[in-house]
Amino acid sequence: MQFINKTNIDFIGKRYTFFIVSVLLLLFSVGAYIYRGGMNYGIDFTGGMLMQISFDKNVGLQEVRSALDEGGLKSFELQTADKMVMIRAKKEVGSQQEFEGKVKDALTSKFADNRITVDRVEYVGPSVGEYLSKQALYAFVFAFIGIIIYVAFRFKSTLWGVSGVIGIIHDVIVTLGMVIIVNKEIDITVIAGLLTVAGYSINDTIVLFDRMRENMRLSIKEDFGSIVNRSINAILLRTVVTTVTVFIVSCSLFFLGGEVIHTFAYIMVVGTALGAFSTIFLCAPIVYEWETRKRERMKAARQQGFSKVR
Repeated sequence: MQFINKTNIDFIGKRYTFFIVSVLLLLFSVGAYIYRGGMNYGIDFTGGMLMQISFDKNVGLQEVRSALDEGGLKSFELQTADKMVMIRAKKEVGSQQEFEGKVKDALTSKFADNRITVDRVEYVGPSVGEYLSKQALYAFVFAFIGIIIYVAFRFKSTLWGVSGVIGIIHDVIVTLGMVIIVNKEIDITVIAGLLTVAGYSINDTIVLFDRMRENMRLSIKEDFGSIVNRSINAILLRTVVTTVTVFIVSCSLFFLGGEVIHTFAYIMVVGTALGAFSTIFLCAPIVYEWETRKRERMKAARQQGFSKVR
């Protein structure tokens, strides 16, 4: 840790290399979307069949899940309470009769000594409809505008806010691409995971921007590139410790947390690394590029003004 705390890495000097890496990651996400033929929407978006079953004896949720997997039912959600199990499956499973028959056959063969009673079978609509989808999109847009306004007010530069939003969009798109490429279903859990990644990403970026602002105030005559590099190196230990801690917890959930939380943990594993990457290698270099070119334009304008006076 002490070694990390005393680094003097030229991050700004390598910015174009990492700009290329970011572009390649975004292209990968687009390629994943094309390769998979779009997103694999879950029950929350597509709707499907609902079946409520009662058992004579208590059953474990994992046992029911295993039985349905073996019976050929791949896209479903389970809820259980003692002897009752509620199964929701995507509408692609077929007709109501086919769905009921497939579930009963799978559970009967697995729980031969546990009598099954079908309480109800019905079609359920998507819990996330077109209206809620639009509202979620509006929420993202207004959140981005709010971040830009907040960062612009705090750091006295709209560009810093725009840079932070670019980092969030980059992380969300790439993380979503990673979800698509492994063909995981897009449901409420995925949306929650992406929002968590967005919050984690902007938090790390704000910490770096705050250090940059402080160093700019203390070292007015220092080269801006040196200020950015010094700021990144100063928070590098904090970023590494935070990222590794969240990454270890996310990996633990991914490997040990079970099926229900598997997708969320996968998103956090990917998003944690991307949040640190975008903060250091994308947001800060964008600010550097903008501020450097703005200062060059101002310097050229002043020189042109002096020339006219002469």
